[in-house]
Amino acid sequence: MEPPDLFSPELKKGSIEMLILSLVEARPRHGYEIGKLIERRSGGRLTFALPTLYPTLIRLERRGWIKGRWVEKAGQRERCFYRLTSDGRRVLAERQDNWRAYVVAVNEIMGT
Repeated sequence: MEPPDLFSPELKKGSIEMLILSLVEARPRHGYEIGKLIERRSGGRLTFALPTLYPTLIRLERRGWIKGRWVEKAGQRERCFYRLTSDGRRVLAERQDNWRAYVVAVNEIMGT
C-alpha cells in the first residue's frame, strides 16, 4: 500500500519543474525513472502520477530546458531519455536559489 500523498497539488505544481531539472542534471533519465526517483528520494512522501509528469516533460522540452532522445535497448521498449540543456542549467540554478531563499523566509516567519 502506498503512503498517502502529504502535499497539496498547488505546492507540488510549484516544484515539479525544478525537481525534474534537478534529476536530469546529473545524467539523462526517462520519465518513469524520474517519477520513481522523486518517490524514493522523498521517502514516498512526494509522488507524481505519470499523467502529470509527462506533460511537464513535454513543456520543459518545448521551452528548451531539456532535450529528449529516444533510445531502444535490446529486449526493452523504446524510451525517451531527457537531458538538461545549457538553458535548463541556467534556469535550474535560478530556481534553486529562489527556492532556498523562499524556504529561509518561511522558516524565519515560522520561527524554525
